[in-house]
Amino acid sequence: MTAGIIFALCIVLSLILTIVLEKKFIPFLMRIKMGQVILEIGPRWHKSKEGTPTMGGIFFITSITVFTLFFGSVHAYRTGNWSVIITLVMMLLFGVIGFIDDYTKFVKKENKGLTAVQKLIFQVAVSSLYIGVMAYFGYIDTALKLPFTDTTIELGFLYYVLSVIFITFIVNSVNLTDGIDGLAGSVTLVIAVLFALLAFLRRDMPLVALTGSVIGGLIGFLYYNINPARIFMGDTGSLYLGGFVVGAAYIFNCPILIFISGLWYVIESVSVMIQVASFQFFGKRVFKMTPIHHHFEMMSWSEHKIVRTFAVFTAIMCIVAYFAFI
Repeated sequence: MTAGIIFALCIVLSLILTIVLEKKFIPFLMRIKMGQVILEIGPRWHKSKEGTPTMGGIFFITSITVFTLFFGSVHAYRTGNWSVIITLVMMLLFGVIGFIDDYTKFVKKENKGLTAVQKLIFQVAVSSLYIGVMAYFGYIDTALKLPFTDTTIELGFLYYVLSVIFITFIVNSVNLTDGIDGLAGSVTLVIAVLFALLAFLRRDMPLVALTGSVIGGLIGFLYYNINPARIFMGDTGSLYLGGFVVGAAYIFNCPILIFISGLWYVIESVSVMIQVASFQFFGKRVFKMTPIHHHFEMMSWSEHKIVRTFAVFTAIMCIVAYFAFI
Protein backbone atom coordinates (compact mmCIF):
# COMPACT_ATOMS: atom_id res chain seq x y z
CA MET A 1 0.00 0.00 0.00
CA THR A 2 1.08 3.56 -0.66
CA ALA A 3 1.76 6.07 2.11
CA GLY A 4 -1.41 7.95 1.21
CA ILE A 5 -3.61 4.87 1.55
CA ILE A 6 -1.99 3.89 4.86
CA PHE A 7 -2.43 7.44 6.16
CA ALA A 8 -6.10 7.54 5.16
CA LEU A 9 -6.82 4.10 6.62
CA CYS A 10 -5.12 5.01 9.91
CA ILE A 11 -7.19 8.19 10.22
CA VAL A 12 -10.51 6.53 9.40
CA LEU A 13 -9.98 3.34 11.40
CA SER A 14 -8.54 5.13 14.43
CA LEU A 15 -11.42 7.62 14.38
CA ILE A 16 -14.05 4.88 14.15
CA LEU A 17 -12.52 2.69 16.85
CA THR A 18 -12.13 5.64 19.24
CA ILE A 19 -15.77 6.68 18.83
CA VAL A 20 -17.00 3.09 19.18
CA LEU A 21 -15.00 2.60 22.37
CA GLU A 22 -16.22 5.89 23.81
CA LYS A 23 -19.84 5.16 22.99
CA LYS A 24 -19.57 1.74 24.63
CA PHE A 25 -17.58 2.61 27.73
CA ILE A 26 -18.61 6.16 28.73
CA PRO A 27 -21.83 4.79 30.32
CA PHE A 28 -19.70 2.19 32.14
CA LEU A 29 -17.34 4.86 33.51
CA MET A 30 -20.36 6.82 34.70
CA ARG A 31 -21.79 3.74 36.44
CA ILE A 32 -18.58 3.10 38.38
CA LYS A 33 -18.36 6.85 39.12
CA MET A 34 -15.00 7.28 37.42
CA GLY A 35 -15.63 11.03 37.46
CA GLN A 36 -13.35 14.03 37.67
CA VAL A 37 -13.04 15.81 41.02
CA ILE A 38 -12.69 19.57 40.50
CA LEU A 39 -10.26 21.46 42.70
CA GLU A 40 -11.64 24.38 44.71
CA ILE A 41 -8.77 26.57 43.49
CA GLY A 42 -9.97 26.32 39.88
CA PRO A 43 -12.58 28.54 38.23
CA ARG A 44 -15.79 28.25 40.27
CA TRP A 45 -17.87 27.48 37.17
CA HIS A 46 -15.80 24.33 36.56
CA LYS A 47 -17.57 22.74 39.54
CA SER A 48 -20.45 21.98 37.18
CA LYS A 49 -18.10 19.57 35.36
CA GLU A 50 -17.50 17.48 38.47
CA GLY A 51 -18.41 13.85 37.89
CA THR A 52 -17.67 13.92 34.15
CA PRO A 53 -15.97 10.60 33.30
CA THR A 54 -12.20 10.80 33.00
CA MET A 55 -9.37 8.56 31.75
CA GLY A 56 -10.84 8.86 28.25
CA GLY A 57 -7.30 8.90 26.90
CA ILE A 58 -7.42 5.12 27.10
CA PHE A 59 -9.70 5.08 24.05
CA PHE A 60 -7.50 7.01 21.64
CA ILE A 61 -4.40 5.35 23.10
CA THR A 62 -5.89 1.98 22.14
CA SER A 63 -6.69 3.12 18.59
CA ILE A 64 -3.33 4.80 18.02
CA THR A 65 -1.38 1.84 19.35
CA VAL A 66 -3.32 -0.80 17.40
CA PHE A 67 -3.13 0.89 14.00
CA THR A 68 0.43 2.20 14.35
CA LEU A 69 1.61 -1.32 15.10
CA PHE A 70 -0.57 -2.89 12.41
CA PHE A 71 0.49 -0.56 9.59
CA GLY A 72 3.89 0.55 10.83
CA SER A 73 5.65 -2.47 12.27
CA VAL A 74 5.99 -4.30 8.93
CA HIS A 75 7.73 -1.31 7.35
CA ALA A 76 9.88 -0.89 10.46
CA TYR A 77 10.95 -4.52 10.12
CA ARG A 78 11.73 -4.15 6.42
CA THR A 79 13.81 -1.01 6.86
CA GLY A 80 15.32 -1.87 10.22
CA ASN A 81 14.30 1.55 11.56
CA TRP A 82 12.47 1.06 14.84
CA SER A 83 12.45 4.69 15.99
CA VAL A 84 8.66 5.02 15.70
CA ILE A 85 8.03 1.79 17.60
CA ILE A 86 10.47 2.85 20.33
CA THR A 87 8.67 6.19 20.50
CA LEU A 88 5.31 4.42 20.72
CA VAL A 89 6.59 2.45 23.71
CA MET A 90 7.73 5.69 25.34
CA MET A 91 4.28 7.22 24.75
CA LEU A 92 2.66 4.19 26.35
CA LEU A 93 4.95 4.42 29.39
CA PHE A 94 3.96 8.04 29.90
CA GLY A 95 0.35 6.95 29.50
CA VAL A 96 0.89 4.35 32.23
CA ILE A 97 2.19 7.08 34.58
CA GLY A 98 -0.94 9.08 33.83
CA PHE A 99 -3.14 6.02 34.36
CA ILE A 100 -1.60 5.36 37.77
CA ASP A 101 -2.20 9.01 38.68
CA ASP A 102 -5.81 8.96 37.45
CA TYR A 103 -6.58 5.64 39.10
CA THR A 104 -5.10 6.83 42.39
CA LYS A 105 -7.41 9.85 42.25
CA PHE A 106 -10.33 7.53 41.60
CA VAL A 107 -9.48 5.34 44.58
CA LYS A 108 -8.96 8.32 46.88
CA LYS A 109 -12.04 10.12 45.48
CA GLU A 110 -10.12 13.39 45.33
CA ASN A 111 -8.06 15.33 42.79
CA LYS A 112 -4.75 14.18 44.27
CA GLY A 113 -3.03 11.20 42.72
CA LEU A 114 0.71 10.68 42.60
CA THR A 115 2.77 13.31 44.39
CA ALA A 116 4.74 15.79 42.28
CA VAL A 117 7.99 14.08 43.27
CA GLN A 118 6.69 10.62 42.34
CA LYS A 119 5.51 11.88 38.96
CA LEU A 120 8.82 13.58 38.31
CA ILE A 121 10.85 10.49 39.18
CA PHE A 122 8.77 8.30 36.84
CA GLN A 123 8.89 10.87 34.03
CA VAL A 124 12.65 11.38 34.29
CA ALA A 125 13.12 7.60 34.27
CA VAL A 126 11.03 7.19 31.08
CA SER A 127 12.72 10.18 29.41
CA SER A 128 16.19 8.83 30.26
CA LEU A 129 15.31 5.35 29.00
CA TYR A 130 13.93 6.76 25.74
CA ILE A 131 16.95 8.94 25.01
CA GLY A 132 19.31 6.12 25.95
CA VAL A 133 17.63 3.59 23.64
CA MET A 134 17.33 6.07 20.75
CA ALA A 135 20.99 6.99 21.09
CA TYR A 136 22.07 3.34 21.37
CA PHE A 137 20.43 2.49 18.04
CA GLY A 138 21.79 5.64 16.41
CA TYR A 139 18.44 7.36 15.82
CA ILE A 140 19.59 10.63 17.37
CA ASP A 141 22.88 12.47 17.50
CA THR A 142 24.21 15.21 19.76
CA ALA A 143 24.23 17.98 17.13
CA LEU A 144 21.41 20.48 17.61
CA LYS A 145 20.06 22.05 14.41
CA LEU A 146 19.20 25.73 14.65
CA PRO A 147 16.00 27.02 12.98
CA PHE A 148 16.16 29.00 9.70
CA THR A 149 19.82 28.04 9.23
CA ASP A 150 21.98 25.11 8.21
CA THR A 151 23.95 25.55 11.43
CA THR A 152 24.26 22.84 14.04
CA ILE A 153 25.75 23.02 17.52
CA GLU A 154 27.55 19.96 18.86
CA LEU A 155 26.52 19.51 22.50
CA GLY A 156 28.12 16.17 23.27
CA PHE A 157 27.00 14.54 26.52
CA LEU A 158 25.13 17.73 27.49
CA TYR A 159 22.63 16.91 24.73
CA TYR A 160 21.42 13.85 26.63
CA VAL A 161 21.06 15.72 29.92
CA LEU A 162 19.16 18.58 28.29
CA SER A 163 16.99 16.10 26.39
CA VAL A 164 15.79 14.42 29.58
CA ILE A 165 14.90 17.83 31.04
CA PHE A 166 13.28 18.91 27.78
CA ILE A 167 11.13 15.79 27.38
CA THR A 168 9.93 15.99 30.98
CA PHE A 169 9.14 19.69 30.56
CA ILE A 170 7.14 19.25 27.34
CA VAL A 171 5.19 16.25 28.62
CA ASN A 172 4.16 18.21 31.71
CA SER A 173 3.35 21.25 29.57
CA VAL A 174 0.89 19.22 27.52
CA ASN A 175 -0.58 17.98 30.79
CA LEU A 176 -1.07 21.59 31.96
CA THR A 177 -2.73 22.49 28.65
CA ASP A 178 -5.43 19.91 29.35
CA GLY A 179 -7.44 22.25 31.56
CA ILE A 180 -10.53 23.08 29.51
CA ASP A 181 -12.68 21.05 27.16
CA GLY A 182 -10.98 20.28 23.87
CA LEU A 183 -7.88 22.47 24.28
CA ALA A 184 -5.08 19.90 24.57
CA GLY A 185 -6.71 17.66 21.97
CA SER A 186 -7.20 20.48 19.45
CA VAL A 187 -3.69 21.92 19.81
CA THR A 188 -2.12 18.46 19.55
CA LEU A 189 -4.28 17.61 16.52
CA VAL A 190 -2.91 20.64 14.66
CA ILE A 191 0.67 19.66 15.51
CA ALA A 192 -0.02 16.08 14.39
CA VAL A 193 -0.99 17.42 10.95
CA LEU A 194 2.39 19.17 10.68
CA PHE A 195 4.20 15.99 11.71
CA ALA A 196 2.19 14.01 9.16
CA LEU A 197 3.31 16.36 6.40
CA LEU A 198 6.94 16.02 7.48
CA ALA A 199 6.53 12.23 7.67
CA PHE A 200 5.38 12.20 4.03
CA LEU A 201 8.36 14.32 3.00
CA ARG A 202 10.68 11.81 4.73
CA ARG A 203 8.76 8.86 3.23
CA ASP A 204 8.72 7.40 6.74
CA MET A 205 5.87 4.87 6.58
CA PRO A 206 5.76 3.98 10.31
CA LEU A 207 5.64 7.70 11.15
CA VAL A 208 2.89 8.20 8.56
CA ALA A 209 0.94 5.45 10.33
CA LEU A 210 1.57 6.99 13.75
CA THR A 211 0.56 10.52 12.77
CA GLY A 212 -2.49 9.28 10.86
CA SER A 213 -3.58 7.22 13.85
CA VAL A 214 -3.10 10.19 16.19
CA ILE A 215 -5.13 12.47 13.91
CA GLY A 216 -7.98 9.96 13.68
CA GLY A 217 -7.90 9.15 17.38
CA LEU A 218 -7.98 12.82 18.39
CA ILE A 219 -10.81 13.68 16.01
CA GLY A 220 -12.79 10.78 17.48
CA PHE A 221 -11.98 11.86 21.02
CA LEU A 222 -12.83 15.52 20.39
CA TYR A 223 -16.28 14.43 19.22
CA TYR A 224 -17.00 13.70 22.91
CA ASN A 225 -14.54 16.19 24.46
CA ILE A 226 -15.45 19.55 22.90
CA ASN A 227 -17.36 21.73 25.36
CA PRO A 228 -19.51 20.58 27.00
CA ALA A 229 -17.25 17.56 27.40
CA ARG A 230 -18.85 14.18 27.95
CA ILE A 231 -15.46 12.72 28.88
CA PHE A 232 -12.01 14.01 29.85
CA MET A 233 -8.73 12.48 28.66
CA GLY A 234 -7.19 12.64 32.13
CA ASP A 235 -3.46 12.47 32.81
CA THR A 236 -3.57 9.10 31.03
CA GLY A 237 -4.21 10.86 27.73
CA SER A 238 -2.35 14.13 28.22
CA LEU A 239 0.95 12.52 29.26
CA TYR A 240 0.64 10.09 26.35
CA LEU A 241 0.11 12.99 23.91
CA GLY A 242 3.06 14.79 25.47
CA GLY A 243 5.15 11.73 24.68
CA PHE A 244 3.88 11.82 21.10
CA VAL A 245 4.73 15.44 20.31
CA VAL A 246 8.18 15.35 21.86
CA GLY A 247 8.93 11.87 20.53
CA ALA A 248 8.05 12.87 16.97
CA ALA A 249 10.43 15.82 17.25
CA TYR A 250 13.22 13.42 18.21
CA ILE A 251 12.37 11.10 15.33
CA PHE A 252 12.99 14.11 13.08
CA ASN A 253 16.19 14.63 15.10
CA CYS A 254 15.04 18.20 15.67
CA PRO A 255 13.78 18.76 19.24
CA ILE A 256 13.56 22.54 18.78
CA LEU A 257 10.75 21.79 16.31
CA ILE A 258 8.33 21.28 19.20
CA PHE A 259 9.40 24.52 20.88
CA ILE A 260 8.08 26.39 17.84
CA SER A 261 5.09 24.30 16.76
CA GLY A 262 4.13 23.58 20.38
CA LEU A 263 4.78 27.08 21.65
CA TRP A 264 1.36 27.14 23.30
CA TYR A 265 2.38 24.24 25.56
CA VAL A 266 5.46 26.21 26.58
CA ILE A 267 3.42 29.34 27.28
CA GLU A 268 1.12 27.33 29.55
CA SER A 269 4.07 26.13 31.66
CA VAL A 270 5.89 29.45 31.68
CA SER A 271 2.73 31.23 32.84
CA VAL A 272 2.66 28.99 35.93
CA MET A 273 6.36 29.63 36.62
CA ILE A 274 5.90 33.39 36.32
CA GLN A 275 2.84 33.33 38.56
CA VAL A 276 4.56 31.31 41.29
CA ALA A 277 7.77 33.37 41.17
CA SER A 278 5.91 36.69 41.17
CA PHE A 279 3.77 35.73 44.16
CA GLN A 280 6.66 34.29 46.16
CA PHE A 281 9.06 37.21 45.60
CA PHE A 282 6.70 40.17 45.24
CA GLY A 283 3.42 38.96 46.73
CA LYS A 284 1.60 39.82 43.51
CA ARG A 285 0.04 37.77 40.73
CA VAL A 286 0.75 38.58 37.09
CA PHE A 287 -2.23 36.63 35.76
CA LYS A 288 -5.78 36.32 37.05
CA MET A 289 -5.25 32.54 37.21
CA THR A 290 -2.84 29.98 35.78
CA PRO A 291 -2.26 27.97 33.67
CA ILE A 292 -2.90 30.88 31.34
CA HIS A 293 -6.01 29.43 29.68
CA HIS A 294 -7.76 30.09 33.01
CA HIS A 295 -6.63 33.72 32.78
CA PHE A 296 -8.60 34.05 29.56
CA GLU A 297 -11.57 32.32 31.18
CA MET A 298 -11.44 34.91 33.95
CA MET A 299 -11.56 37.56 31.22
CA SER A 300 -14.91 36.07 30.16
CA TRP A 301 -13.60 34.21 27.11
CA SER A 302 -15.74 31.16 26.40
CA GLU A 303 -14.05 27.76 26.24
CA HIS A 304 -14.93 27.57 22.55
CA LYS A 305 -13.18 30.90 21.91
CA ILE A 306 -10.07 29.84 23.81
CA VAL A 307 -9.84 26.54 21.94
CA ARG A 308 -10.39 28.17 18.53
CA THR A 309 -7.92 30.97 19.21
CA PHE A 310 -5.07 28.81 20.35
CA ALA A 311 -5.67 26.09 17.77
CA VAL A 312 -5.29 28.83 15.13
CA PHE A 313 -2.24 30.20 16.98
CA THR A 314 -0.73 26.70 16.92
CA ALA A 315 -1.49 26.34 13.20
CA ILE A 316 0.42 29.57 12.54
CA MET A 317 3.36 28.37 14.64
CA CYS A 318 3.32 25.06 12.74
CA ILE A 319 3.69 26.96 9.48
CA VAL A 320 6.62 28.86 11.01
CA ALA A 321 8.15 25.59 12.20
CA TYR A 322 7.77 24.02 8.76
CA PHE A 323 9.75 26.79 7.07
CA ALA A 324 12.24 26.93 9.93
CA PHE A 325 13.39 23.36 9.42
CA ILE A 326 12.39 22.31 5.92
